[in-house]
Amino acid sequence: MRLTARGLAAARGERPLFAGLGFALAAGDVLVLTGPNGSGKSSLLRLAAGFGRPTAGCLSWDGKALADDLESYRAQIHYVGHQEALKPALSAVEMLRFWSDLAERPLRDPAEPLAALGLGHKAATPCRFLSSGQRRRLALARLVAWTAPLWLLDEPTVGLDDEALGLIAGLIERHRVAGGIVVLSTHQPLPLAGVQSLSLADFPPPRPRVTAEW
Repeated sequence: MRLTARGLAAARGERPLFAGLGFALAAGDVLVLTGPNGSGKSSLLRLAAGFGRPTAGCLSWDGKALADDLESYRAQIHYVGHQEALKPALSAVEMLRFWSDLAERPLRDPAEPLAALGLGHKAATPCRFLSSGQRRRLALARLVAWTAPLWLLDEPTVGLDDEALGLIAGLIERHRVAGGIVVLSTHQPLPLAGVQSLSLADFPPPRPRVTAEW
């Protein structure tokens, strides 16, 4: 199990974000993406989730380019974006069931992932009544609801208190011990040891060529 990026470049619209980016992750690795706002952290995570294609370079899973078998690849990932995308009228349990149906993955016991994220007492609560931190924890409950070897997490710590940060760090640690891979972006450090770090500021896009006019 290996996630690899080689010579990767991306743009948002017509604005280049980064170029020449590379990494290689194997079972048990955690990669923390850093860099200023607008440097492309979310864009890189979306590319790794198979949403869109890079402007140059290649992302591969176990030696095969993602585009070669995107459907099979997506069945092996958990992607949690920085927006929770919750349906306000659905309860926490109903939201988990909705996500599991969408992913075509069986949800054996919704009580387990909710309890793991400290939301057992909110199982029947409509999402519109959850606090911002509770909504974030509900989005992350998918990580426990069904297994996937690769986790792609965009700002998973937003709105979380110290207790919830400990829960998320524990989930990530257990996942890596079991041989999983995690790529995440965060402005709030997580209590994790032995992680790799990648600053997108180290991969600036090429400057546009200026043609002199006479």
